Amino acid sequence: MTASHHDVLIIGAGAAGLYAAMTAGRRGRRVLVLDHAEEAGKKILISGGGRCNFTNTGTDPKRFLSRNPHFAISALRRHGPREFLDLVERHGIPWHEKKLGQLFCDRSARDIVAMLLAECADAGVQIRLSCRIDAVERPDGGGFALATSHGPVTGDALVLATGGLSIPKMGATGFALDVARRFGLAIVEPRPALVPFTFDPATLEKTRDLSGIALDGTVSCAGTSFREALLLTHRGLSGPSILQISSYWRDGMGVTVDLSPDLDLAAHLKALKRSRPRVELKTVLAELLPRRFAERLFEAAVLEQQLVSRPLADLRDADLAETARRLHGWTVVPAGTEGYRTAEVMLGGVDTAGLSSKTLEARAVPGLYVVGEAVDVTGWLGGYNFQWAWSSGHAAGMAA
Repeated sequence: MTASHHDVLIIGAGAAGLYAAMTAGRRGRRVLVLDHAEEAGKKILISGGGRCNFTNTGTDPKRFLSRNPHFAISALRRHGPREFLDLVERHGIPWHEKKLGQLFCDRSARDIVAMLLAECADAGVQIRLSCRIDAVERPDGGGFALATSHGPVTGDALVLATGGLSIPKMGATGFALDVARRFGLAIVEPRPALVPFTFDPATLEKTRDLSGIALDGTVSCAGTSFREALLLTHRGLSGPSILQISSYWRDGMGVTVDLSPDLDLAAHLKALKRSRPRVELKTVLAELLPRRFAERLFEAAVLEQQLVSRPLADLRDADLAETARRLHGWTVVPAGTEGYRTAEVMLGGVDTAGLSSKTLEARAVPGLYVVGEAVDVTGWLGGYNFQWAWSSGHAAGMAA
């Protein structure tokens, strides 16, 4: 069978792949997108509870993790949230800001997928779904040759946009990393990110009946802190602040939670001792935290001393200071994470040292581009990773 030839081949019909495709197509390039999934943009469709947190107005390179923290600057500055929002508004998609600069669709994530597909169609992009890639070769004469379940195809440029390893039930694979390795690109060891923590069996036994309790707090690890909600689950800890800090956590590290970030508890408890001397400590704790959680937190250190059932007037200032210290510094050591099964993204990926920050082209393999999650650039929770998909896809699409 004779191979069909295209200017640009893109493997992956997700956020970064479709954005690279429409960008290259607008430049008059003949573009073919291939994906093993039966539907384009599957991960977009489930994002943001089905509303797609498509960008963040606070996008800043400092809110991305990478071995090279400066790598993302070029792509983000040349095509940022404003440029993507302009496209959303041109398509008449209603949106709203939820919190912390997070922008969501009013209706459905399908609006974003429909927009991308419409842009691709208008730019003459071809898309082949349910298409398996059996081999990727680089002929002696240059370009790229792919053996696919739909027949052979060739192209002058190849864009790897198949994402990372997160959420395998959605069809995620390490395809982009495998191809990158085959062409000699270095890989920063990947691991799950934006993912819930798990507890060891002994800790789970103590906290199992607390599942579902939500707390407000500042979560800290490795010199980084996030102030958002956290949630006790039947496996461990989750919630926005936990997902955020998981990207900074490593095995064996402790995670510290300030359960009262807006209040100097030592001063507060001493003031209550003067104004409400007969109130019991457990009553005060229940005013600050969910009662069951507060009781469990203080079981070992306080309940055995029968302090929580005593009025504040009977407690030493040192007891109150210790209570405050524990609330400001609740520390847990997770047993691990829930892994790629529930991770929103993959941390690590193709080492940016081998890529151009301007075009996302591999320095040692002319015509090969890597975009989106497969690159060692990982954003915070809240629309940052979608913005990286748009920005990196645009950079590659303008060059391929």
